[in-house]
Amino acid sequence: MTPKTRAGYAGTGPGPITPDGCAVELYTRLSIGAEPGIIAGAVPAGASILELGAGAGRMTHPLLDLGFTVTAVDESAEMLAHVRGARTVCGPIEDLGLDEKFDVVMLASFLVHAARTGLRDALLAACRRHVADDGCVLIQREGEDYHADVPREIVHPAGYTVRILSVEPVGDGVNSVHSEYVFPDAVWTQTFLARPLTKDAFESALAAADLRVDRYLTEDRVWVRAVPLGSAS
Repeated sequence: MTPKTRAGYAGTGPGPITPDGCAVELYTRLSIGAEPGIIAGAVPAGASILELGAGAGRMTHPLLDLGFTVTAVDESAEMLAHVRGARTVCGPIEDLGLDEKFDVVMLASFLVHAARTGLRDALLAACRRHVADDGCVLIQREGEDYHADVPREIVHPAGYTVRILSVEPVGDGVNSVHSEYVFPDAVWTQTFLARPLTKDAFESALAAADLRVDRYLTEDRVWVRAVPLGSAS
């Protein structure tokens, strides 16, 4: 039985919906962009990667193809059922306690913008306790106009359209975001909560987790390479 979605989160469309409103079938269809190349350019060849919030393997599979060893973590067993070739761990990221360290820990999909501040801190703490002292944490942030340039849409070359339809404040610096994914044969929607973070607020959150920015990997500062405090770059 599919778990109920959390308060403030919702999803519609064919197939199972995860507690945070993600449609499993949708995430098996979404194309990968430049992310694998960005990641490969920021970490050693053949590195061990702990992918937090792996979903259905949209990034897992290209990273495996590039020669990385990936441990894929997600709270949705239905998502992880689509992952092939990687070790999988099903459970909440914030509670993760693997007795090992990784060359790279990856927190993508804007998870660092978790609406509940305590959850964001717990996610970053999970990154820190699983990264090797000489390793790195790769984080995907929202673009700086993510909550401002609305409504907007992207028509993907693969033949589907992604729309951010609305962004509405719900209090305490948190916004409710409503998105739509239109394919020729199906439509999915997702509503979720997100907390915008300025560059300074983001870097302060890293510092609280004993991490610091090593460098921003993209000009828009969406992808970030962070390292443990006190480590060499």
